[in-house]
Amino acid sequence: MDAIEIQRMITNGIPGARVEVRDTTGGGDHFEALVVSATFEGKSLVQRHQVVYAALGDAMRVRVHALALKTLTPMESEQRR
Repeated sequence: MDAIEIQRMITNGIPGARVEVRDTTGGGDHFEALVVSATFEGKSLVQRHQVVYAALGDAMRVRVHALALKTLTPMESEQRR
């Protein structure tokens, strides 16, 4: 699994999302991702992560050992700049 594949899966599962994924160890099993989507409006942190996990499907259980997530709405992302 690589960062580009994870990015593609999340983008396909959350249309319109801005997604950045980085392999944190270089081993292809530990990643961090920033996902910015209007889909997250009104959702708790747990619900936001569930949306991302759903986009990854079985890959999250089988191919990815660790995924650190930052899930933001577009407004939250703008406020961080």
